[in-house]
Amino acid sequence: MPKHSQHRTRGKYALDADDLEWLESNPETDDGPPEGDRWSTWDQSTPTEKGPKPYPGWLVTELAAVDHEHGVLKTGKEADVHLISRGVPGTDRVCLLAAKRYRASEHRLFHRDAGYMEGRRTRESRMNRAMANRTAFGRQVIAGQWAAAEFTALCRLWSLGVPVPYPVQIVGTEILQQFIGTPDGYAAPRLAQVSDGLDDLWEQLVSAMVTLARDGLAHGDLSPYNLLVHDGRLVIIDLPQIVDVIAHPTGPSFLDRDAHNVATWFAAKGVTSADPDSLATLLRREAGLTT
Repeated sequence: MPKHSQHRTRGKYALDADDLEWLESNPETDDGPPEGDRWSTWDQSTPTEKGPKPYPGWLVTELAAVDHEHGVLKTGKEADVHLISRGVPGTDRVCLLAAKRYRASEHRLFHRDAGYMEGRRTRESRMNRAMANRTAFGRQVIAGQWAAAEFTALCRLWSLGVPVPYPVQIVGTEILQQFIGTPDGYAAPRLAQVSDGLDDLWEQLVSAMVTLARDGLAHGDLSPYNLLVHDGRLVIIDLPQIVDVIAHPTGPSFLDRDAHNVATWFAAKGVTSADPDSLATLLRREAGLTT
């Protein structure tokens, strides 16, 4: 489009006759990449919408990069996770990402949100009413809040050293994060699918949960289905409902529930050191909730 023909109107570009003539003579022109499904969205996120620095060496941040969609990794009630490769055409610079996309107004969202969203209300009464009534706008607001909450949680836990995927960036209701799996795109199995090395995995999990508790946090929905195992390493995923156990009115109950869910599973698999009550007591103590 002719650059000289653009002029500002109240902070936005307006089109004049030259622009319209150019558009009519170039109907097929678009700004899409020469290959791939879209340009990299890296520059669409502000610094606070990107993961903690230093950025990992494997992460492609070049503005010339393009994103390729490779299908759905997981479908859920609140969001779907897609596999994306981000690379610079003509080079060997490429990385695999998991794109978690929260659904918006056309879906009934977040069957669990009433308890977890305690303390996340907005200051605008219109938004609060829309959220409470589950209007289309309200569900969109909720989707945005949950995406933002998960991205914030991932950044916080990564900085604490908790084994979570590296949070790359957030764009609206899409979270891009490190793909946990093989270089050719096979996702790591869930803990529920694993039968080897359980004693070591239990120790890894207890260590991670203690780190969370010391920072006043609980996962809030921990189970063998939101724990991945990759090359013998446990990785925690699905964190939109992370709970501040100090500020939340029923915070300690989330610690207890997480402890019961995972310890019961490990105990059933023959890990003798896995005891729900002992783990719950440990987590409460580390969180400073016992005298």
